[in-house]
Amino acid sequence: MTEQLTTGTASQPETDEPKAPEAQAPEAQAPATEVPETAAAVSAAPRRSRRVLWAVARWTAAVVVCGGVGAGTAAGITALDRNDVPGLATESDGRWDYPELRLPALPADRPRPFTEGNDGEIHHADLRELLLPAPVGATPDPKLNGGFVSTDAYLALYGKESRGELKRHLADSTLRHVAARGWTTPDGTRTSIHLLRFSSVAYAGAFKDEALEADGIYGPKALPDGVAGAVLESFADDVSVPDTSLYAYHEKKPYGPEQTRWAYVQAGDTLALITQTRRGEALAVPFQQTVTLQNQLLG
Repeated sequence: MTEQLTTGTASQPETDEPKAPEAQAPEAQAPATEVPETAAAVSAAPRRSRRVLWAVARWTAAVVVCGGVGAGTAAGITALDRNDVPGLATESDGRWDYPELRLPALPADRPRPFTEGNDGEIHHADLRELLLPAPVGATPDPKLNGGFVSTDAYLALYGKESRGELKRHLADSTLRHVAARGWTTPDGTRTSIHLLRFSSVAYAGAFKDEALEADGIYGPKALPDGVAGAVLESFADDVSVPDTSLYAYHEKKPYGPEQTRWAYVQAGDTLALITQTRRGEALAVPFQQTVTLQNQLLG
């Protein structure tokens, strides 16, 4: 005899016992006036529930949208550079944007100055390649294009009262080359850099001493053209370059419509003269930056 399985509901077994009579519920005696109110309450409940659900849904959607917009804005701001966000940009400290600097190549078996085997502190690289390049956005000076210039072109930087004596000293020395570069930045600052290479450190030092010879309380006698007095300018210790000498000045007040800053750097056999002139005031930050970078190229 096999057992049959079904998926339906199991039937109740039959019995001979009589069924008990079903209990009759008492008849409701609710007043007739309550029936319409009960029906209205039953029908209004779903409508109120639907309104509440729709309100909740709308507020939820609004929160989700605002949250998404806020998250998107935050993500967008964090992805930007600080300088691209209005109100968060860091103000410039006045430094110029110079190209990446590299030391020029040397002839074979020639050491750099201030290294072992170069007791004479000679610069064997091409003097023109030791000139600091112009910063980004500057207009090059066509007369000072990074090539060699004459002695007279260099002496034109000084007042007429100083040119004759300086020219005699250059003639007595063993000056080999003068290389120069100049430019004008958008704020009107005119910059010139002249590199003078001598045959020895002694000659370079002797001409530097002549150019810096003191004139009482007015600083060096050999002043840039149009400058009446000089004030010694100091640089921070952390920008000093080993084995080089730096002498910096700015024009003493009162001065005319322009102010000039200038500096000498002696690095072995080479002497650099860096000048900056600007209407109103020659700014200290780009001047010290330019002098320091040129000093590093020579040192």
